[in-house]
Amino acid sequence: MHKVRVIPVLLLRERGLEKGVRFTDFKYVGCPVNAARVFNRHNVDELVLLDTRATVEGRGPVNDIVREIARESFMPFTVGGGVRSVEMMRDLLVCGADRVALNTAAVETPELVAAGADRFGRQCMVVSLDARQTPGGGWEVVTHAGTRPTGRDPVAVAREMAEAGAGEILITSIDRDGTMEGYDLPLVRAVSEAVSIPVIAGGGAGSVAHLAEAVYGGGASAVSAGAFFLFFGKRRTVLITYPTDRDLAKHFRPEHIRPKDTPEVVPLDAARR
Repeated sequence: MHKVRVIPVLLLRERGLEKGVRFTDFKYVGCPVNAARVFNRHNVDELVLLDTRATVEGRGPVNDIVREIARESFMPFTVGGGVRSVEMMRDLLVCGADRVALNTAAVETPELVAAGADRFGRQCMVVSLDARQTPGGGWEVVTHAGTRPTGRDPVAVAREMAEAGAGEILITSIDRDGTMEGYDLPLVRAVSEAVSIPVIAGGGAGSVAHLAEAVYGGGASAVSAGAFFLFFGKRRTVLITYPTDRDLAKHFRPEHIRPKDTPEVVPLDAARR
Protein backbone atom coordinates (compact mmCIF):
# COMPACT_ATOMS: atom_id res chain seq x y z
CA MET A 1 0.00 0.00 0.00
CA HIS A 2 1.60 3.28 -1.09
CA LYS A 3 1.96 6.34 1.12
CA VAL A 4 0.09 9.39 -0.15
CA ARG A 5 2.42 12.27 -0.90
CA VAL A 6 1.24 15.72 0.16
CA ILE A 7 3.03 18.21 -2.09
CA PRO A 8 3.31 22.02 -1.86
CA VAL A 9 3.46 23.72 -5.27
CA LEU A 10 5.35 27.02 -5.45
CA LEU A 11 4.96 29.39 -8.41
CA LEU A 12 8.08 31.33 -9.33
CA ARG A 13 7.85 34.72 -11.00
CA GLU A 14 10.71 37.20 -11.44
CA ARG A 15 12.78 35.42 -8.76
CA GLY A 16 9.95 35.70 -6.24
CA LEU A 17 6.97 33.54 -5.37
CA GLU A 18 3.39 34.39 -6.26
CA LYS A 19 -0.02 32.82 -5.87
CA GLY A 20 -3.23 33.72 -7.64
CA VAL A 21 -6.81 32.61 -8.05
CA ARG A 22 -7.76 30.80 -11.26
CA PHE A 23 -4.39 31.80 -12.75
CA THR A 24 -5.14 35.54 -12.25
CA ASP A 25 -4.94 38.19 -9.47
CA PHE A 26 -1.49 37.11 -8.36
CA LYS A 27 -0.16 38.08 -4.96
CA TYR A 28 3.50 38.20 -3.97
CA VAL A 29 4.28 35.53 -1.41
CA GLY A 30 8.01 35.79 -0.71
CA CYS A 31 11.43 34.40 -1.48
CA PRO A 32 11.49 30.88 -2.99
CA VAL A 33 14.61 29.84 -1.11
CA ASN A 34 13.19 30.98 2.23
CA ALA A 35 9.94 29.19 1.50
CA ALA A 36 11.85 26.02 0.65
CA ARG A 37 13.70 26.28 3.98
CA VAL A 38 10.41 26.47 5.85
CA PHE A 39 8.93 23.51 4.00
CA ASN A 40 12.14 21.61 4.63
CA ARG A 41 11.64 22.21 8.36
CA HIS A 42 8.17 20.75 7.99
CA ASN A 43 9.71 17.62 6.46
CA VAL A 44 7.34 17.74 3.49
CA ASP A 45 6.98 14.73 1.24
CA GLU A 46 8.04 16.59 -1.89
CA LEU A 47 8.15 20.11 -3.33
CA VAL A 48 7.20 21.34 -6.81
CA LEU A 49 8.62 24.62 -8.16
CA LEU A 50 7.05 25.94 -11.37
CA ASP A 51 8.28 29.04 -13.20
CA THR A 52 4.94 30.35 -14.45
CA ARG A 53 6.29 32.96 -16.86
CA ALA A 54 9.21 31.11 -18.43
CA THR A 55 7.38 29.77 -21.49
CA VAL A 56 5.47 33.00 -22.13
CA GLU A 57 8.73 34.96 -21.90
CA GLY A 58 10.60 32.48 -24.09
CA ARG A 59 13.22 31.48 -21.52
CA GLY A 60 14.15 28.53 -19.38
CA PRO A 61 14.03 28.04 -15.59
CA VAL A 62 16.18 30.08 -13.22
CA ASN A 63 18.84 27.48 -12.51
CA ASP A 64 20.65 29.36 -9.75
CA ILE A 65 17.48 29.34 -7.61
CA VAL A 66 17.12 25.62 -8.22
CA ARG A 67 20.74 25.13 -7.21
CA GLU A 68 20.29 27.13 -3.99
CA ILE A 69 17.13 25.26 -3.01
CA ALA A 70 18.95 21.98 -3.56
CA ARG A 71 21.72 23.14 -1.21
CA GLU A 72 19.25 24.29 1.45
CA SER A 73 16.93 21.30 1.64
CA PHE A 74 16.79 17.52 1.79
CA MET A 75 13.29 16.96 0.38
CA PRO A 76 12.77 15.68 -3.16
CA PHE A 77 11.71 18.44 -5.52
CA THR A 78 10.45 18.81 -9.06
CA VAL A 79 11.12 21.84 -11.25
CA GLY A 80 9.28 23.03 -14.35
CA GLY A 81 8.71 26.05 -16.52
CA GLY A 82 10.17 26.81 -19.93
CA VAL A 83 11.81 23.40 -20.35
CA ARG A 84 12.07 22.82 -24.10
CA SER A 85 14.99 20.42 -24.56
CA VAL A 86 16.76 17.41 -23.09
CA GLU A 87 19.72 19.69 -22.37
CA MET A 88 17.52 21.92 -20.19
CA MET A 89 16.31 18.84 -18.33
CA ARG A 90 19.89 17.76 -17.76
CA ASP A 91 20.82 21.20 -16.44
CA LEU A 92 17.99 21.11 -13.89
CA LEU A 93 18.96 17.64 -12.70
CA VAL A 94 22.61 18.70 -12.42
CA CYS A 95 21.49 21.73 -10.39
CA GLY A 96 19.85 19.36 -7.90
CA ALA A 97 16.28 18.82 -9.05
CA ASP A 98 15.05 15.26 -8.65
CA ARG A 99 12.50 15.45 -11.43
CA VAL A 100 11.52 17.73 -14.30
CA ALA A 101 8.01 18.95 -15.09
CA LEU A 102 6.90 19.67 -18.65
CA ASN A 103 3.70 21.52 -19.48
CA THR A 104 3.41 23.43 -22.77
CA ALA A 105 6.38 21.64 -24.35
CA ALA A 106 4.90 18.23 -23.56
CA VAL A 107 1.55 19.05 -25.15
CA GLU A 108 3.14 20.59 -28.23
CA THR A 109 5.97 18.06 -28.57
CA PRO A 110 5.24 14.68 -26.94
CA GLU A 111 8.50 13.43 -28.43
CA LEU A 112 10.30 15.55 -25.83
CA VAL A 113 8.71 13.50 -23.06
CA ALA A 114 9.90 10.34 -24.78
CA ALA A 115 13.40 11.74 -25.21
CA GLY A 116 13.61 12.74 -21.54
CA ALA A 117 12.34 9.36 -20.37
CA ASP A 118 14.83 7.59 -22.61
CA ARG A 119 17.73 9.71 -21.32
CA PHE A 120 16.92 10.01 -17.62
CA GLY A 121 14.22 7.42 -16.93
CA ARG A 122 10.49 7.98 -16.82
CA GLN A 123 10.63 8.42 -13.04
CA CYS A 124 12.20 11.82 -13.75
CA MET A 125 9.44 12.96 -16.11
CA VAL A 126 6.36 14.74 -14.72
CA VAL A 127 3.82 16.15 -17.16
CA SER A 128 1.83 19.05 -15.73
CA LEU A 129 -1.56 19.58 -17.39
CA ASP A 130 -3.74 22.62 -16.73
CA ALA A 131 -7.42 22.17 -17.61
CA ARG A 132 -10.42 24.48 -17.75
CA GLN A 133 -14.08 23.50 -17.84
CA THR A 134 -15.90 23.88 -21.15
CA PRO A 135 -19.52 24.98 -21.67
CA GLY A 136 -20.44 21.44 -22.71
CA GLY A 137 -19.47 20.02 -19.34
CA GLY A 138 -16.05 18.66 -20.23
CA TRP A 139 -12.57 20.09 -19.91
CA GLU A 140 -9.94 21.56 -22.18
CA VAL A 141 -6.16 21.57 -21.78
CA VAL A 142 -4.75 25.11 -21.68
CA THR A 143 -1.05 25.90 -22.15
CA HIS A 144 1.24 28.95 -21.86
CA ALA A 145 0.39 29.62 -18.18
CA GLY A 146 -3.33 29.23 -18.78
CA THR A 147 -3.51 31.67 -21.69
CA ARG A 148 -3.69 29.43 -24.77
CA PRO A 149 -6.56 26.93 -25.22
CA THR A 150 -5.74 23.78 -27.14
CA GLY A 151 -9.17 22.31 -27.81
CA ARG A 152 -7.88 19.00 -26.43
CA ASP A 153 -9.40 16.78 -23.77
CA PRO A 154 -7.10 16.31 -20.73
CA VAL A 155 -8.00 12.61 -20.53
CA ALA A 156 -6.77 12.03 -24.07
CA VAL A 157 -3.68 14.15 -23.49
CA ALA A 158 -2.89 12.31 -20.25
CA ARG A 159 -3.06 8.99 -22.08
CA GLU A 160 -0.74 10.33 -24.77
CA MET A 161 1.74 11.57 -22.16
CA ALA A 162 1.73 8.22 -20.36
CA GLU A 163 2.38 6.41 -23.63
CA ALA A 164 5.17 8.85 -24.48
CA GLY A 165 7.02 8.08 -21.25
CA ALA A 166 5.72 10.33 -18.49
CA GLY A 167 6.21 8.87 -15.04
CA GLU A 168 3.51 10.98 -13.43
CA ILE A 169 0.73 13.43 -14.33
CA LEU A 170 0.02 16.60 -12.34
CA ILE A 171 -3.53 17.65 -13.28
CA THR A 172 -4.58 21.14 -12.19
CA SER A 173 -8.06 22.61 -12.43
CA ILE A 174 -7.78 26.26 -13.47
CA ASP A 175 -11.37 26.87 -12.33
CA ARG A 176 -10.55 25.70 -8.79
CA ASP A 177 -6.99 27.02 -8.56
CA GLY A 178 -6.44 29.19 -5.48
CA THR A 179 -10.08 29.10 -4.43
CA MET A 180 -9.51 26.63 -1.58
CA GLU A 181 -13.01 25.28 -2.26
CA GLY A 182 -11.95 21.74 -3.10
CA TYR A 183 -10.63 19.88 -6.12
CA ASP A 184 -12.54 19.23 -9.34
CA LEU A 185 -13.04 15.60 -8.36
CA PRO A 186 -14.62 14.48 -11.66
CA LEU A 187 -11.56 15.83 -13.51
CA VAL A 188 -9.13 14.12 -11.13
CA ARG A 189 -11.10 10.88 -11.35
CA ALA A 190 -11.32 10.94 -15.16
CA VAL A 191 -7.56 11.39 -15.54
CA SER A 192 -6.69 8.89 -12.79
CA GLU A 193 -8.86 6.21 -14.35
CA ALA A 194 -7.42 6.84 -17.82
CA VAL A 195 -3.76 6.14 -17.03
CA SER A 196 -1.80 3.53 -15.10
CA ILE A 197 0.87 5.97 -13.91
CA PRO A 198 0.46 8.03 -10.69
CA VAL A 199 -1.68 11.17 -10.86
CA ILE A 200 -1.20 14.22 -8.63
CA ALA A 201 -4.36 16.25 -7.97
CA GLY A 202 -3.95 20.02 -8.14
CA GLY A 203 -6.12 23.11 -7.93
CA GLY A 204 -8.54 23.96 -5.14
CA ALA A 205 -7.41 22.32 -1.89
CA GLY A 206 -8.38 24.26 1.20
CA SER A 207 -8.37 21.61 3.92
CA VAL A 208 -6.99 18.19 4.77
CA ALA A 209 -10.46 16.83 4.04
CA HIS A 210 -10.09 18.08 0.46
CA LEU A 211 -6.75 16.29 0.17
CA ALA A 212 -8.34 13.04 1.25
CA GLU A 213 -11.28 13.51 -1.11
CA ALA A 214 -8.88 13.67 -4.07
CA VAL A 215 -7.44 10.29 -3.06
CA TYR A 216 -10.55 8.39 -2.00
CA GLY A 217 -13.03 10.17 -4.26
CA GLY A 218 -10.82 11.10 -7.18
CA GLY A 219 -8.40 8.20 -7.30
CA ALA A 220 -5.29 10.41 -7.09
CA SER A 221 -2.00 8.86 -5.98
CA ALA A 222 -0.75 12.16 -4.54
CA VAL A 223 -2.18 15.58 -3.73
CA SER A 224 -0.80 19.07 -4.20
CA ALA A 225 -1.77 22.55 -3.08
CA GLY A 226 -0.50 26.11 -3.13
CA ALA A 227 -2.80 28.53 -1.34
CA PHE A 228 -3.69 26.01 1.37
CA PHE A 229 -0.04 25.82 2.44
CA LEU A 230 0.76 29.52 1.94
CA PHE A 231 -2.18 31.55 3.28
CA PHE A 232 -4.00 31.82 6.59
CA GLY A 233 -7.44 33.28 7.26
CA LYS A 234 -9.89 35.24 5.14
CA ARG A 235 -7.35 38.00 4.51
CA ARG A 236 -4.97 35.39 3.06
CA THR A 237 -2.06 36.38 5.29
CA VAL A 238 1.15 34.69 4.15
CA LEU A 239 1.90 31.94 6.66
CA ILE A 240 3.40 28.62 5.61
CA THR A 241 1.79 25.55 7.15
CA TYR A 242 1.80 21.82 6.50
CA PRO A 243 -0.46 19.08 7.90
CA THR A 244 0.80 17.19 10.92
CA ASP A 245 0.42 13.44 11.32
CA ARG A 246 -2.51 14.14 13.63
CA ASP A 247 -4.19 16.33 10.99
CA LEU A 248 -3.75 13.68 8.33
CA ALA A 249 -4.92 10.85 10.59
CA LYS A 250 -8.35 12.46 10.86
CA HIS A 251 -9.00 11.93 7.15
CA PHE A 252 -6.48 9.42 5.78
CA ARG A 253 -6.14 5.72 6.43
CA PRO A 254 -3.13 4.90 8.61
CA GLU A 255 -1.38 2.96 5.87
CA HIS A 256 -1.42 6.05 3.65
CA ILE A 257 0.35 8.37 6.10
CA ARG A 258 4.12 8.72 6.07
CA PRO A 259 5.31 9.29 9.67
CA LYS A 260 7.23 12.55 10.04
CA ASP A 261 8.12 15.21 12.53
CA THR A 262 5.44 17.63 13.68
CA PRO A 263 6.98 21.12 13.57
CA GLU A 264 5.31 24.33 14.66
CA VAL A 265 3.77 26.73 12.15
CA VAL A 266 6.59 28.95 10.89
CA PRO A 267 6.06 32.46 9.43
CA LEU A 268 7.89 32.86 6.13
CA ASP A 269 10.18 35.62 7.44
CA ALA A 270 11.35 33.34 10.26
CA ALA A 271 13.28 31.32 7.72
CA ARG A 272 15.58 34.21 6.89
CA ARG A 273 19.10 33.89 8.18
